[in-house]
Amino acid sequence: MMETELHDVKPVPPKGHVISPDSPSSASPVDDASQKDDRPLLKSDSCSSSSGRISAESLEELNKKFAAFARHDVYGPLGRGELPLVEKLLLGVACVTLLPLRVVLATLILFFYYLVCRICTLFSAPNRDEAAEEQEDFAHMRGWRRTVVVSCGRFLSRVMLFVFGFYWISESFRDLEQEQSPPQGKSSSQNDGKIQSQRPERPGAIVCNHVSYVDILYHMSSSFSSFVAKRSVGKLPLVGLISKCLGCVFVQRESKSSDFKGVAGIVIERVKESHEDESAPMMMLFPEGTTTNGDFLLPFKTGGFLAGAPVIPVILRYPYQRFSAAWDSISGFRHVILLLCQFVNHLEVIRLPVYYPSQEEKTDPKLYANNIRRLMAREQGDLVMSDIGLAEKRIYIAALNGNNSLPSVLHHKDD
Repeated sequence: MMETELHDVKPVPPKGHVISPDSPSSASPVDDASQKDDRPLLKSDSCSSSSGRISAESLEELNKKFAAFARHDVYGPLGRGELPLVEKLLLGVACVTLLPLRVVLATLILFFYYLVCRICTLFSAPNRDEAAEEQEDFAHMRGWRRTVVVSCGRFLSRVMLFVFGFYWISESFRDLEQEQSPPQGKSSSQNDGKIQSQRPERPGAIVCNHVSYVDILYHMSSSFSSFVAKRSVGKLPLVGLISKCLGCVFVQRESKSSDFKGVAGIVIERVKESHEDESAPMMMLFPEGTTTNGDFLLPFKTGGFLAGAPVIPVILRYPYQRFSAAWDSISGFRHVILLLCQFVNHLEVIRLPVYYPSQEEKTDPKLYANNIRRLMAREQGDLVMSDIGLAEKRIYIAALNGNNSLPSVLHHKDD
């Protein structure tokens, strides 16, 4: 729901991809994972359409070519695979016991925190940016108001994670000070930057891979960072005010609007402000621009690196046995239901030291972004770097839904 697209709202497909004019990437580019899906949960028609069903061979080829978005859990593609009898029974029991309890508790927590934010923002005017339309937030709050909003937000976010089944969160901290020699074939100016924990400079942003909307709750509980969110989030009941107290920057994903440069400018200013002012909220960046299944790193967009400030790389993983918490190619409503029906969910967090960019990286945001991406992939050895992105994700989901207007969908290059 809060996938950032600071550099390209519509990523250009890699060379060799042929997309027909009526492709989803050229039509209404609404977030795939959030599209309404009212079909029954247990109906296994994930690969069917009015014109037929995708064969097992075609599905295997699709999953290979769009591996970053393929689901491999018990529920299969789009969360609609044929379930074993035992899984159906477990899901049925959870739907009438665990699901309603968690929904009620989560609603109470959300409403309570909304009241906290409402009280703390009384008689306080929000920030408004004239350069970017509809930008409004309470990131400027200081004193007891900010203390209450942040403290309650962090605590209640962790409680919400507990309600969702994330009872234990495994966090590890990597010390990379002994790994500063540049890799073979790279000059010192092309290595993975300077990771110097002893330097007193404050980081300007947290950079993280994007796997699920649960990422938001974790980062709220750990650092209460500001996010880049879709403009519609700011208008949602309850959540809208909370997102403004977080200091979120709102963007219009549907098109490259005229205020795009204004929004990017706000993000750069926020990163610089966080870098220079310890009382300012830190920015949380998901530079991939969309969610994956957690096994891949997509190309990083450069918008969040334009400020040239130090960043904290963070890697999130969601181990699973039955249902994957990754919000890759499954509808939002279905994903929430199945996640809440799983008694235990797992989250692993790897925090890397503050990354201090070299002078060359400061002047070349693309180099900076690529070096951070390589560092994260190297430190989490089973993360694979892929060159596909949001455009390919839309093609993949359209193909799973049986969209035959994409004749080239099965002929994309192998990753």
